[in-house]
Amino acid sequence: MRKTYTLRSYFDLLHENQLISSFHLEDSHFDLPVEHLTFHSKDEVSGGIYVCKGSHFKESYLTEAINKGAICYISEVVYQTEDVNFPRIIVTDILRAMALLGDLYYDHAWRDLTLIGITGTKGKSTTAYYMKHILDDYQRSLGKSETGILSSIDNYDGVTLEEARLTTPESIPLHRHFRNAVDSGITHMTMEVTSQALKYGRTYGVNFKVGCYINIGLDHISPIEHTDFDDYFQSKLRLIEQCEALCVNIDSNHAEEICGAVHPDQRLVTFGTVEAADIYGYRIRKIEKGITFSVRTPSYEQEFVLGMPGFFNVENALAAIALCYVLEVPVEFIQKGLWEARVPGRMETFLGEKSGTLVIVDYAHNRLSFEQLFASTIREYPNRRIFAVFGCPGKKAYDRRRELPEIAGRYAAKIYITEEDAGEESVLDISLELARNIKKTGCPYEIILDREEAVRKAIEDADDKTVILITAKGRETRQKRGTEYVTCPTDVEYVMKYLK
Repeated sequence: MRKTYTLRSYFDLLHENQLISSFHLEDSHFDLPVEHLTFHSKDEVSGGIYVCKGSHFKESYLTEAINKGAICYISEVVYQTEDVNFPRIIVTDILRAMALLGDLYYDHAWRDLTLIGITGTKGKSTTAYYMKHILDDYQRSLGKSETGILSSIDNYDGVTLEEARLTTPESIPLHRHFRNAVDSGITHMTMEVTSQALKYGRTYGVNFKVGCYINIGLDHISPIEHTDFDDYFQSKLRLIEQCEALCVNIDSNHAEEICGAVHPDQRLVTFGTVEAADIYGYRIRKIEKGITFSVRTPSYEQEFVLGMPGFFNVENALAAIALCYVLEVPVEFIQKGLWEARVPGRMETFLGEKSGTLVIVDYAHNRLSFEQLFASTIREYPNRRIFAVFGCPGKKAYDRRRELPEIAGRYAAKIYITEEDAGEESVLDISLELARNIKKTGCPYEIILDREEAVRKAIEDADDKTVILITAKGRETRQKRGTEYVTCPTDVEYVMKYLK
């Protein structure tokens, strides 16, 4: 259970890490017990610390937190509250401070977990779910609880099962998940670790039993993400510093640089489809019920079968096998887990009983995932034409607006441009930008701003010689419009509604 610390403990922690630039606290404040820690003014704040952060932060949020009983606020600036002497600690780096505060508040819960950290431009969620299926089976065989997961799809920590808003949670809720897991008897937690989480310190101070680099490609370049590829790549490399062991895909771009950055004291295990890999995958082929491949490791040679479609998923499976090799998971549990694993919204296939139309719902949303999805679809379904339904998000990853039309236009017979988390941008403006780039490929297209209507029209236009790829949203239940997330049906629900 979580131990309660006084305000003095939080102050001392920030002071030890040289983060305090000024403060206003009376002697009596230092001995106050901290009952809550949050950066959401709508949360319970009474007797707690309120952290002021975020580009959309308003002073009214602080006023609300104070009125609800906060005992201190922590910020990078002094705010003009009604009580100018209200207790405050001003720090030089609010994000790093949050990570330290969250770790202390939840009493260093991560230290009692076997943490598995997975990063990559694509494949993180699939690999994470492979690991959860494998580890759950293994843990059950030992009479232990199922394992936890923090992913771009959903989060499970033994207490909370929720749809994810961020692939890697902010540092305070991240440590809450760790605490919930430990208090629930969970021993293993698999989590996706994004470049944004690493760059902005959400996992600062946390160490992973084993980390994994699946791949890296050009993505997330924008004023609010990464300024250029070097910033993106260097952010990814930060994971190395936090791991006891590393698994690296030597088929990936920049694999040599990643392996070269691993410290001699750290364990390095490589995986891939070249014989030099420690975990070597070969003889990959499609069978009626899935994809089969053989694997040679330093301790065994076995055949595995994936129950999910997509040749590219072999890369994710090899990543999971490498992680399990480090964790010494018996091979029979790896085989069972990979065969049984399904990922919500990832390569989910639907076949119209009367029309014969095939629909695949997937989270593919960047250059690397699009290349692999379309190429794999052509390979697996050579006698079907492709229809594609997709959009692009607002104010982020601007290169996608050129790259995704280029890739889809090369493979597809028709493209349906639609909404995908436009946020504070106009859906129409994003769609027109995509259309200009699709025109260069010569591929026919329609702009249908309503996502449900775009799915319906694609299914209506298709036949038994068509495979429709609906990308990016999967089983997500929200669209970002403005600064809010609006509830909506999932892509899977749209497909089931119209694919009679």
